[in-house]
This record gives sequence, C-alpha cells and structure tokens, in this order.
Amino acid sequence: MTAATKDGKDGPKPEAIHITINSRFYQLPGAALLVGTAIGLMRGSRLAGLRFQAGNAHRPPTTLRGWYFYKKTKNYRMMLGGLQEAGKHGSKLGLTAAGWVGAEEALTRAGWDDVSEVGAGLFTAGMFSAACEFGRL
Repeated sequence: MTAATKDGKDGPKPEAIHITINSRFYQLPGAALLVGTAIGLMRGSRLAGLRFQAGNAHRPPTTLRGWYFYKKTKNYRMMLGGLQEAGKHGSKLGLTAAGWVGAEEALTRAGWDDVSEVGAGLFTAGMFSAACEFGRL
C-alpha cells in the first residue's frame, strides 16, 4: 500500500457508471403481465373446474367421504389449471406490451415522434395478424 492510501487521500474517485432506463420500459409490460396473470387465473380455474365436473358427471360421489375427496381433487385441479393459464396469458400480454413499447421507442429514436404511438399500434396489430394467419396454415 502506498502512503496515499494509508492516509485516505487518494484523490478524485472515478465516477460510477449509471444506466438510466425509462420507467415506461418496465412499468407497462409489468402491469400487462399482472393483468394477464389475473385474467389467466380466473379463466383457467373456472375452465378446469368445469372440465373436472364434466369428466366426473357419470360417477357422482355417494358418501360424505367421497364428496370430500371429489371437492378436494376439484380444487387442486382448479388451482393447477388457473396457474397454467395465468402463465400463458401473463406472458402473452406482457410480451405484447413489451413489443408495443419497443416499437414506440424505435419510432421515437427514428425521428417519428408525432406518429410513434400510432405506428406502435399498427406494428402490434400487424404482428397479431401475422400470428393468426400462420396459425391457420
């Protein structure tokens, strides 16, 4: 160690590197992810419950113990179905919002500030249109 470090007088310290990220880049996709998760939980659990009831309509339980296990199994299936759909819907909506924000920022950096939001909407609509068209093939 040198004498300067022992005394604590090293001179000017190098500045830290700071990365600034616009809050829109993580707030909008994050909010869309949360909304998609909530929608997926509700729709997926309801659909799983109906599927379970339809699959077991031919053999309803006859005892109290049978009803207990029927409800218990149905609840577990509903939780699993809800979590699976929450992952699907949340990721789809989050990625869609991230694509929209990315397209808007690309148009803004290209100098098209006036039409960046409309262009981002058209880009997102075009991606959905292409995905639906390829889905039919």
